[in-house]
Amino acid sequence: MSRPPLPPFTAETAAQKARMAEDAWNTRDPGKVVLAYTQDTIWRNRAEFLQGRDAVHAFLERKWARELDYRLIKEVWAHHESRIAVRFAYEWHDDSGNWFRSYGNENWEFSPEGLMQRRIASINDHAISSEERKFHWPRGIRPADHPGLSELGL
Repeated sequence: MSRPPLPPFTAETAAQKARMAEDAWNTRDPGKVVLAYTQDTIWRNRAEFLQGRDAVHAFLERKWARELDYRLIKEVWAHHESRIAVRFAYEWHDDSGNWFRSYGNENWEFSPEGLMQRRIASINDHAISSEERKFHWPRGIRPADHPGLSELGL
């Protein structure tokens, strides 16, 4: 299975790959999201280590059951050959209505077929009030006219 754009990445194709990932994650559909990863994908997410699509699928189900009204924005930081580094922020609330903005960086490595074979994520959570939220679009992908991280000063 091939998932264009394929490495080696240019600035344009790296940005396209990051937006595709953002859009998929904003669906909050683990079954759809895992299709971007190799069967034997290796992940580090915070202090959790995962291997394989099934483990990633289970992780995403747990994540989105806990992180409610999740909205994510990604931005390319750097790219080289089969690797892309992104920074991101997402907003969510817990089941008590407490809002958070989570900030992080991800390092991605892709197979020749364009599937992510390695994802290393470092993430920090920051409690915010509902008035401090900046991500206000309906559930699903971020509209094209919604500002990105740089435009929002994040």
